Amino acid sequence: MTAGIEQSAGRIGAPGVTGAAAMMTGDLASAAAGIAVNALGPHTATVSMTIRPDMANGHGITHGGYVFMLADTAFACACNSSGAVTVAGGADITFLAATRPGDHLTARAERRSHRGRSGVYDVTVVRSTDTGDEVIAEFRGRSRSLPIPGGAAPDDPAADHPDPEAPR
Repeated sequence: MTAGIEQSAGRIGAPGVTGAAAMMTGDLASAAAGIAVNALGPHTATVSMTIRPDMANGHGITHGGYVFMLADTAFACACNSSGAVTVAGGADITFLAATRPGDHLTARAERRSHRGRSGVYDVTVVRSTDTGDEVIAEFRGRSRSLPIPGGAAPDDPAADHPDPEAPR
């Protein structure tokens, strides 16, 4: 057990484990980085963390992997919000500004498009300042929902979790 989280609780395919909140109960990496889930909504999520000194690289700025991890966690929460077990099919990030220990970062994820079991999500990472939020990175993630264990087959429309607003 780490930080009060039982590792097996969020295992993919574990009985009764659905949704982003359940997934996060088993996410020891995000817990170790101090990532907090601030808000979960339909296909959206907001997470945050404060950069610690041990997250700095040799230049004294935040190691990009931590910024990516924060964005990836927001992405994971947003694409698992429906309860379908969903994983990343790929992702990329553009770093726009450096951050340093002590900075508080927030990542906001939102689904942009969805078709069948595939989705595209955008995540904006901001640094909180006295004058407002400063965008420090933009992340795009591509998701793939896995077949429902013991449920619908991958080619079954019930496994697609269609978005009623998505183009057909």
